[in-house]
Amino acid sequence: MANVCVITGGGSGMGLAATKFMPKDKIIVLSGRTVKKLEGAVAELEALGYTAYACACDTSKRESVKALVAFAQGLGEIKNVINSAGLSPAMSDPETIVRVNALGTVYINEEFSKVMNAGSVIVDVSSNSAYILPSFIINKKDYKLADTDEEKFVKKIIKKASMAKGDYQRSGFAYSLSKNFVVWYAQKCAFEYGKKGIRVCSLSPGLIATDMGNLEAKDGGMLIPMSAEERMGKPEELGFALATVADERNGYLAGVDVLVDGGSTNGMKEFKKNKK
Repeated sequence: MANVCVITGGGSGMGLAATKFMPKDKIIVLSGRTVKKLEGAVAELEALGYTAYACACDTSKRESVKALVAFAQGLGEIKNVINSAGLSPAMSDPETIVRVNALGTVYINEEFSKVMNAGSVIVDVSSNSAYILPSFIINKKDYKLADTDEEKFVKKIIKKASMAKGDYQRSGFAYSLSKNFVVWYAQKCAFEYGKKGIRVCSLSPGLIATDMGNLEAKDGGMLIPMSAEERMGKPEELGFALATVADERNGYLAGVDVLVDGGSTNGMKEFKKNKK
């Protein structure tokens, strides 16, 4: 049976870049909400010698995720899932950001883990924005609601985000909270799914020169001088990191977040904090 790698948000950016570091004997399934973009990405991969398919999916809808799982399962054994679908502050309102970034992670992990076997991997993409929140803002009791009362969970996160002034700032707050949740949730899943031999971890990029990253460069650009090399990351650099973390051979990497942000988080907290 063929091995299948599913990448959400795979039509462009770091998700698409990750596919190009995957072994060519794997079947690649790219998902996203824009079919035309997915079809273009599939054609690009096929030209490179990959076997690839497109499957439209809105990760904020559980039924849509279930359909993606069924599609991928029909092609072979699902070995790798990279969940890179997400919305940044400039792209949407706080509620939509929370539903896509946070609940989307819940749906992907829950539904795919039901059909994955020992030796398989789930990598959830977070962000270094998960690290900028003061500790008193983070309430993991709220995070636990994602499993028991989704609507209450969303309302709790939105309420916190509403403390910020301005539309972009509120979306930015919701984004950081949603990505902090992703780090926590991936760790939670690692210990739950580890009993089945499914490895789970998260990866947190910094500001990356993708379409999404460029949208945030104006307001998020303050992180660039905080990085070790004082630059944005390249999509292919993050693609390689994602593919490496998702590789089955990396079997002892679980229950942690891999921070791939050029050092900007540590720069901001310690080594370059006087330059802010």
